Amino acid sequence: MDVNVLFFARSRELAGVGDALLQLSAGADTASFIEELYRKYPSLEEIRGAFALAVNQEYLPAGEVATIKAGDEIAIIPPISGG
Repeated sequence: MDVNVLFFARSRELAGVGDALLQLSAGADTASFIEELYRKYPSLEEIRGAFALAVNQEYLPAGEVATIKAGDEIAIIPPISGG
């Protein structure tokens, strides 16, 4: 199944793209999504554990695992600083 991935801030720089389709096995969850993400975009290892996920525009609480469905949109949101 395909999911839409949106990359923001540092994750966009590291991945080299703003969005992508990622193919996952049926019944995948956010834990397996993250591992596939690192496989396809190894440069994201730099921010491992330092970003939030939003699935279909809803933040996923840290440490929580959610089931992913075909066509879901998953945003990679690293910490943002500024003033």
